[in-house]
Amino acid sequence: MRYSFTGKGITVGDALKQKTIDKIGRLERLLPEDAEIFITFTNIKNENKIEVTVPLSRGILRAEERDIDMHVAIDKIVDILEKQLVKYKGRMNRKAKREPDFKAGLNAYFTMAESAGYEEDLEEEEVKDGIIIKRSKKFALKPMDAEEAVMNMELLGHSFFVFRNAQTDEVNVVYKRNESSYGLIEPEY
Repeated sequence: MRYSFTGKGITVGDALKQKTIDKIGRLERLLPEDAEIFITFTNIKNENKIEVTVPLSRGILRAEERDIDMHVAIDKIVDILEKQLVKYKGRMNRKAKREPDFKAGLNAYFTMAESAGYEEDLEEEEVKDGIIIKRSKKFALKPMDAEEAVMNMELLGHSFFVFRNAQTDEVNVVYKRNESSYGLIEPEY
C-alpha cells in the first residue's frame, strides 16, 4: 500500500505518519496490495480532523473523524473503514452470487483504477450571482447499476451519488430518502 499524507494547519511529523501507517495496516487483508491511501490531517482551533480516501477501481472508500486528540481520531477512523470494507465486500459477494456476469469483474473490483478518478479542487471561494462555491470536485463517471451506486454512496457516507447508468449510458443520481429507502433520478428529454 502507498500512503499520501497532507496537513492543513498541522505539521505531519514522522511519528504521526508511522502511527497512522501502523493502525491502517490492519486493513491490508481487506484492501488490494497496490492500494493508494490519501490521508489528510486538519487542525481547526482546538479540534483535529482526519480524512482517509481510498480510490478503488469501481468506487471510493472515504471516512472522516473529528476529535480533540489526533491519535483517538486515528483509532476511530480505522474502525469505521474496517466496518465499511467488510460490509461492502459482503454486498459484492452476494451480488456476484445473484448475477453471474458480475462475478467475472468482482476480483478486479478491489484493484486500483488506472487513475484515481477522484479529484478535489480547493481553489479560493468563487462568487457567482451572490452564491459562494467553497469546493469543487471532479470525478470519473464509471458505468454501474443503481445498486452499485447506492453501495458507493454508503461507502462515502453521502446522501446522494452521481453515476453513469450502465444500462442507459445516461447520468443518474441515487439519493437517500427519509424512510430509510433510496431514490433514483433519471433525466427526461
